[in-house]
Amino acid sequence: MTEDTKPGHTMSERIEELRERKERAQQGERADSISAQHERGKLTARERCVALLDEGSFVEFDQLALTRARGFGMENRRVYGDGVVTGWGTIDGRKVFIFSQDFTYIGGTLGEVYAEKVCKIMDLAASTGAPVIGINDGGGARVQEGMVSLAGYAYIFDRNVRYSGVVPQISIVAGPCAGGAVYSPAITDFIYMVKGIANMQITGPDVIKTVTGEDVTLEELGGAMTHATKSGVASFVAEDEEDCYRQVRHLLSYLPSNNLEEPPYLETGDPPGRTDPDPGEVIPSQSNQPYDMHDIITRVIDKETFYEYFPFYAPNIITGFARLGGHAVGIVANQPRILAGSLNVSASEKAARFIRTCDAFNIPIVTFMDVPGFQPGTDQEWGGIIRRGAKLLYAYTEATVPRLTVITRKAYGGAYVVMNSKHIRADIAFAWPTAEFAVMGADAAVPIIQRREIEAADDPLAKRQELVDDYAEHFLNPWIAAERGYIDDVIEPAQTRPMLIRHLEMLRTKRESLPQRKHGNIPL
Repeated sequence: MTEDTKPGHTMSERIEELRERKERAQQGERADSISAQHERGKLTARERCVALLDEGSFVEFDQLALTRARGFGMENRRVYGDGVVTGWGTIDGRKVFIFSQDFTYIGGTLGEVYAEKVCKIMDLAASTGAPVIGINDGGGARVQEGMVSLAGYAYIFDRNVRYSGVVPQISIVAGPCAGGAVYSPAITDFIYMVKGIANMQITGPDVIKTVTGEDVTLEELGGAMTHATKSGVASFVAEDEEDCYRQVRHLLSYLPSNNLEEPPYLETGDPPGRTDPDPGEVIPSQSNQPYDMHDIITRVIDKETFYEYFPFYAPNIITGFARLGGHAVGIVANQPRILAGSLNVSASEKAARFIRTCDAFNIPIVTFMDVPGFQPGTDQEWGGIIRRGAKLLYAYTEATVPRLTVITRKAYGGAYVVMNSKHIRADIAFAWPTAEFAVMGADAAVPIIQRREIEAADDPLAKRQELVDDYAEHFLNPWIAAERGYIDDVIEPAQTRPMLIRHLEMLRTKRESLPQRKHGNIPL
């Protein structure tokens, strides 16, 4: 392979040599590997860039960067591009930077030149204020390059951290992602995994079998649905690559290009003053009956704009992006249909992560509250509900974006305080007439505070019920909270949408800063 243009060549000869080099960069010795990639149901690295970006917008960088490694069989495997395609383009006309690992070259493993190419793209994304998208399909560090490969990963990790909260970072896993390679996606803001072809794990099934004796398949260990339901690694799951790229484009429609911009506005055609259908119809007459909070969310937000974040993980809390009056908002909501909407370790961390992401990128947060408390049990206590529940409290309190809360039903105990109450500086808090404010529910509170009266009654069961009804009438309503200013208003459920939109507009000029410090110390 010629590496240097010979002196004395004419311009036409040099141009022809350039064309030959670029052709080798795109095909070279990998024609058989490209066919194998297609047979696996996967696109090639360049095909993925073209599929994701606006038609004709992809501009490739470092196509002629040459693998430097020698020895260990690399002499005849030095190619242009070095196993990763990098460049920039547009999505819906907005600039993004992209790198796509090339599995057809040494399994997409990372070497020195490869890492330099990725770092260059990440630096350009940060300096120009544009999202960076990484498509992962590789076997990890390139063994033939030893420590140089490990250093390359470290340089990438450093940039992931340095640019966190500066520009959106999105990871797509569309093939293997193993060992140290998993930590770059893990630091990014969002991880997409494609069913059937994606897997992530620190160690593979063979190593696990040897060390622990466990038998597990690659899909069970690190497949898309495993990470979407069990580990909480995969933010979103796609049915195939086409679905994945469609979802990524949709996600970017809610996000600003960087932390200094506002999220893009999109005219949805849904009138801001719409009051039908009435979301209050969803609430059951009995407070101990479940309902699906999705039914309330979708009635309040602009129609067909809800994009759920971690839809399969910790389903007792709902998180996702939506629009109100065309403007992007982040939705956090208890889900009474699952564990009665109580908070546990997984739900607390899921919501905290989402809140901090919204805050980093100037997306207002709207909370729908119906929370009976923190989930009890030794598994929760020993699993760190104190420390991990505090993450949710920390995330809400730290956030400086507009924060609005709608209390639909239960607002009990410490969980009420944590779920963006006025006491932790929520900007606006509304309650429906069905709201119940209390340290705990009547059934739990009465036996504690009126135990002797119940025991002394001729009919303890009847007396208990009488006291429960009396407690509910006097305490489980929003009026006391309204009298004290703990909520800004009690509103009709049908007015929720127009009230939220009006107050979001009022809060659009909100300016708030935290005390000067290096950084807070979130209870990790």
